[in-house]
Amino acid sequence: MTPESAKDLTPNLPEIVAEVSALFERYEQALIDKNVHVLDATFWNSPHTIRLANNEHGYGFDRIHAHRMARPPGPGTKEKRYRVDILTLGRDIATVNLVYKVRGKEMTGRQSQTWVRFPDVGWKVVSAHVSMIGEEPVL
Repeated sequence: MTPESAKDLTPNLPEIVAEVSALFERYEQALIDKNVHVLDATFWNSPHTIRLANNEHGYGFDRIHAHRMARPPGPGTKEKRYRVDILTLGRDIATVNLVYKVRGKEMTGRQSQTWVRFPDVGWKVVSAHVSMIGEEPVL
């Protein structure tokens, strides 16, 4: 992040929302395809990266990668989307939140990602969380 961009945290610049949306959709497709290359490329390759999920406590990129390698391919847990919310702040920070119907269960899934644009590697997820609840979503 440049000093100039740190000063401007204008929410949801259309071109930045479009960039993050495309990257998020690429990630979602890679989950279905078990495209580990794309999944890994989406996350910041750092010991500081965290991905907390139902059966994973991924503290650091290496643990997140190991979980991806062990995960079976397939459609995963998402049956249908209820809602996707993208918030960008300026040109270098974004969050994506997804609420979805869990496949084959009467449960609601929630997924959140924090994205940062790095000068040397571009947009990367630095923190992510996935959880499920039994209640109907309040949208």
